[in-house]
Amino acid sequence: MAESITIKSPHEIEIMRQAAKIAAGARSMGRQAVKDGLTTKQIDRAVHEYIVKNGGRPSCLGYEGFPAATCVSVNDEVIHGIPGRRIVRSGDIVSLDLCATYKGFVGDCAGTYAVGEVSDEARRLIEVTRQAFFEGIRFAKAGCRIHDIGEAVQDYVESHGFSVVRDFVGHGIGRGMHEAPEVPNYRPEGRRPNPRLVKGMTICVEPMVCAGDWRIKILDDGWTVVTADHSLAAHYENTILITDGEPEILTMADDI
Repeated sequence: MAESITIKSPHEIEIMRQAAKIAAGARSMGRQAVKDGLTTKQIDRAVHEYIVKNGGRPSCLGYEGFPAATCVSVNDEVIHGIPGRRIVRSGDIVSLDLCATYKGFVGDCAGTYAVGEVSDEARRLIEVTRQAFFEGIRFAKAGCRIHDIGEAVQDYVESHGFSVVRDFVGHGIGRGMHEAPEVPNYRPEGRRPNPRLVKGMTICVEPMVCAGDWRIKILDDGWTVVTADHSLAAHYENTILITDGEPEILTMADDI
């Protein structure tokens, strides 16, 4: 039986705004820590400390055994990079994906950031990935369907010569980090659930974009997802609320 989509009450939405505010602030803190010479573990520590200091709990820590508060993915790592001793250097691009739980509700966001001077391709990849999110949420309105979002993301990304990962998708969010419905970043084939968006839904739209081919592989650690052709990858995500008008981006604060 398919998992049902939860519609949030005004009270629940207000708590989600607070959870999302903590997550957004943690993303900003992590971004500031993305500097030449720092380890991915140091970046994770900055995120972890910010979330706890602001009354939240790092949702990723311990989730299905994940060992950190932040997924820190570098260069050809798409998502789920495990923080450790790796030192980021000028010319790298670093993706941060994190969640904060507050009073039982979760805020989730991600972004990819340049370390010092990066290649023109890397800079353009970051910009296109971020803009693809905004192209997608033009259709994150009551009455539209979930797949309208993914079609817009895919069309925009491919028009710039990049590709969209198929193996991982966006999702609903609320009391759980991952809830129904799935939110693909591409035009699905076949008969897949394509629910209509309604006011009170909360979802995460998160383009994962590759400079080369979209196919991926998972490393032996069981977590880190990399591009199969070792091309660069970028990730951008926000938690959004479906309203009776334009979508409200709950994790937009501090995304400068």
